[in-house]
Amino acid sequence: MDVDEKYFSNITSRERAIFEGAISMGALFHQFVGTPVNKSSKKSLETSMEESLKLQPAIEDVDVKIRFDKLEESMSDFDYTSLTGDMLDVKIYTKVKDVQATIRIEFIEELNYPLMYVEDIN
Repeated sequence: MDVDEKYFSNITSRERAIFEGAISMGALFHQFVGTPVNKSSKKSLETSMEESLKLQPAIEDVDVKIRFDKLEESMSDFDYTSLTGDMLDVKIYTKVKDVQATIRIEFIEELNYPLMYVEDIN
């Protein structure tokens, strides 16, 4: 079966590239926010998030950074916190046919909000 023809023929490759990245970003946010994390587990959580999203259709690469710099400085090896949206700096790179998109979430200081947006598309 040609999945593209059957289910995605009503949208452009540009729209599909954005869709695939956006749906994955929403899944990442709602799946991982609330996960316990500390300075020892931060890298493995970042890697787990990246590897799980790379399994999705059209996802070429994922770059996850968990930011809790000030909090991390005061943490002992036994301290932890729960992951929140404002800690996420994530880029999801998608490709559909000849279209590449970068979908991002990052904390925007002037908005005081972790914003998901289309960072780039070609």
